[in-house]
Amino acid sequence: MDYKRIDEFVLQLVERSTPERTAWNLEKLREGKAASWNYIDGCMLTALMEMEGLTGDRRYFDFARAVADHFVGEDGSIRTFRPEARNLDDINEGRVLFALYDRTGEEKYRRAADFLRARLDEQPRTAEGNFWHKAIYPNQVWLDGIYMAQPFYALYEKNFGGGDYSDIVGQIKNVRARMFSEGKGLYFHGYDASRAAFWADPATGCSRNFWLRSLGWFAVALADLLDILPDGGDRDSLQGIFAELMANVGRYADPDTGLYWQVPDQGGREGNYLETSGSAMMAYAMLKGARLGALGREYAAKGQRTFDGIMEKYLTFRPDGLDLGGICLVAGLGPEDNRRRDGSYEYYISEPVVSNDAKGVAPFVLAYTEVKRLTP
Repeated sequence: MDYKRIDEFVLQLVERSTPERTAWNLEKLREGKAASWNYIDGCMLTALMEMEGLTGDRRYFDFARAVADHFVGEDGSIRTFRPEARNLDDINEGRVLFALYDRTGEEKYRRAADFLRARLDEQPRTAEGNFWHKAIYPNQVWLDGIYMAQPFYALYEKNFGGGDYSDIVGQIKNVRARMFSEGKGLYFHGYDASRAAFWADPATGCSRNFWLRSLGWFAVALADLLDILPDGGDRDSLQGIFAELMANVGRYADPDTGLYWQVPDQGGREGNYLETSGSAMMAYAMLKGARLGALGREYAAKGQRTFDGIMEKYLTFRPDGLDLGGICLVAGLGPEDNRRRDGSYEYYISEPVVSNDAKGVAPFVLAYTEVKRLTP
């Protein structure tokens, strides 16, 4: 595998980007929207910081800092952030603040982290104690939201808080209790504690199907939390949930490529396809889990097989750069005025499939950083 070309690909994306217009945020580019503080760029900045840590190339760090400085004021305010949206997605980009503060000592990054942490105190919760995904999704928990909020929450506790991870672990235990399918060994995309959403099962509150990328977000969140939490009871609880998920997910890997299907338990069904972003997330989670000792060493080989499969199937080498294809642009559940997003099989396979979007590129790069640790 020509892994070195990946370094060139990532730097090419950075060089084609500005804080006002990033080359990997296809949702913004397609809709002609102005730059905002958002999870898509946040995922990519996390990946860039990992690349800088491994390679020592300051261009990654400098770009991440430039993006943060474009939005973060000296008082810690965050331009374009809308507290009234109660949107967990908008917490995610805050992960970069801890490294920036540690590296530069600039207080504005600490203040911005304080600002985002205070928003979690205001976030509405379900009766079980989990954060709502957004204000427009009342009483709803999505797997995506675990990644969007909980690693930031844990990093804040580690760096600036009292090291109390009980709320984080409690919310994940609730997800295991409410959203896990014993029969399939997978987690449903969403859960409505009120059972009021049109897509929710009236008995369980869960959505109808499993979506690969939501499972990927959850797996990556668990892997990252295991890297943050200290040894002990809280971490042990998460490790058990993580190991169970990784063992179950592995049953659904495509034997020819190592990739996973957009609707993971229905491989080979008409319209279903091997999807890049969720596959990259599973590769990253397995590789990192093995490195941390949370999974057996055999998972490193499984993760690398998936990563190599993505390269073989979806990474195209061109004279002027690379294309990473097979990425589902977006998928969700509702809201009420968008009943097309009903959690059906037909819905999940209907969303656009694109190239070079950060929701695929960022986890692919994160998985690559774990491969680099194995094969420097």
